[in-house]
Amino acid sequence: MAVPKKKISKSRRDMRRSHLALSPVNVVTCPNCGEARLPHHLCDVCGSYNGRQILKDKRLNA
Repeated sequence: MAVPKKKISKSRRDMRRSHLALSPVNVVTCPNCGEARLPHHLCDVCGSYNGRQILKDKRLNA
């Protein structure tokens, strides 16, 4: 079994882990209803994508 010869310093350990940080989720506003949605995805609230109405508006059914 491999055993390290020297202790890894906190600085070197943390530099190695610097790439593990989570990046924020990219969110855009829907031009139709103004709700937050993921880019290149169908809007969950109004059902539109790329200026077209794909699904029936859920707010009208409520």
